[in-house]
Amino acid sequence: MSRILVVEDDADVHALLQMLLEDAGHTVWSCTDGQAALTLATGTGQSPDLVLLDGALPGDLDGLDVARALRAHPLTAEVPVVMLTARSRPQDEAQGLEAGATEYVLKPFDTDVLLDRVAALLG
Repeated sequence: MSRILVVEDDADVHALLQMLLEDAGHTVWSCTDGQAALTLATGTGQSPDLVLLDGALPGDLDGLDVARALRAHPLTAEVPVVMLTARSRPQDEAQGLEAGATEYVLKPFDTDVLLDRVAALLG
């Protein structure tokens, strides 16, 4: 059973992701802002196996900031990060990947495709 950190501030998307992932047999850690994401991912001594990260988050840290911080921390440097975002310009995707995202998925997303990507990244 994989541990997946869901960082999403939209309540409906958050609930959908939690339901999909739990139904697929994963343990879901969840939060709605960047600082909480970093605390969950690096402050417990146990890293998630994968992070689903919204690109636009409330507070001081957006998705790009969180991705960079995850890559910089030894506990999470190798954890796959899937950025889920409505930011669809080519430069947005480039920035997401440069910040450390492993995959860049546009909202709205196909749930089956997302679950396939998650499964592939978890090996």
